[in-house]
Amino acid sequence: MGWLRISAGRLRQGWVLVVESTAAATVAWLVDTAFIGNPQPFFAPAAALIVLGQVRGQRTRRAVEIILGVAGGVLVADVVARALGTHRTWTIFTVILLTLTVAVAIGASTVSLVQAAVSALYLVVVAPSAHTAVPLRFVDALIGGVVALLTSQLTVARDPVRLLIRESGQLFGELASVLEELAAALDRHDEPAAREALDRARQADAAVQRFQTAVVAAGEGLWLHAGRRRRLGGLRTLEAVTRQMDYAVRNTRVLARAGVTLTRLSATPPPELGAALRLFAVAVRAVHTALATGLATGLTAGLGTGRAGSGEAGKRLTEHAEAAVGDALRLAGQLLPQGPPLSLIMIVGQLRSTAIDVLRGAGADDVEVLARVDEALGLPPV
Repeated sequence: MGWLRISAGRLRQGWVLVVESTAAATVAWLVDTAFIGNPQPFFAPAAALIVLGQVRGQRTRRAVEIILGVAGGVLVADVVARALGTHRTWTIFTVILLTLTVAVAIGASTVSLVQAAVSALYLVVVAPSAHTAVPLRFVDALIGGVVALLTSQLTVARDPVRLLIRESGQLFGELASVLEELAAALDRHDEPAAREALDRARQADAAVQRFQTAVVAAGEGLWLHAGRRRRLGGLRTLEAVTRQMDYAVRNTRVLARAGVTLTRLSATPPPELGAALRLFAVAVRAVHTALATGLATGLTAGLGTGRAGSGEAGKRLTEHAEAAVGDALRLAGQLLPQGPPLSLIMIVGQLRSTAIDVLRGAGADDVEVLARVDEALGLPPV
């Protein structure tokens, strides 16, 4: 039943897109048939689906560019088909070439490139030719694109911060879980478990990207609501948060790689290391709680304070996070030997990691690379 749980999780993540796509395509069809009178409005729902797959989390100007690109591609295909005729090799060649050129120029994704090409093929091979001065299929594409843009903004405009809170929770939760899994692997001296934590850390970039997308989408939602535009200043703080969390994920990935190396050594890692990682995971979750509290408060009190955890409750949560970070660092600091400065140790450690990556990229054997690098550094053999 594992596949059923995975499928249910995917539906929980993507049900909004399913509903929005279905609604946008249906509304585009109804608008085209009721107000334009097109008996076969294929390109209205088709354009709605193409555009809706592109505009989520992008700025409105970018979404308009995509709409014009899709409609322009349809117009070009229609004009070429009328000039060269349908069901001809040169027509198909020219239409596909121009359609893909337009799609690439507007920065469409690979999926959208395929969708645009298929629509163009349908236009010149299957659809009957148009004889109006302004082809209805161009109007269809514009209608579908506008409906898709409006549909994509409805949920965000109604509650522009809800998605942001959810995505931030997934990002901070994922980062904390990686730290906890790595701590457990170090406690057990378990290399496979440490590798699993490293793999999870490598996949956390997707959570950062979703958080960044949610910040942009929230900004669009606040901009569309005239009474909430004054809160846009608070999103600048969140944009800074996304950058810092991107750095934090990268640093955690480096930390997990070092943890894998540590589990290969004969000596068991000290228990204080795992405890420090768990304390840091507590701090990460506390930071998110403070951030979420500030965002939720911002729904009614404004998002322009410049601090994620505004108010007394947010201040207490921030202090709790700082205390947990301090406890984790003090515990970890006890493990540092008296010797070179910490910054020097970190530089040498990063140099080691970079050397391993470069040699692996050159095709060297993984085990031999580790042995040679550590030997060159004068470290004891694994």
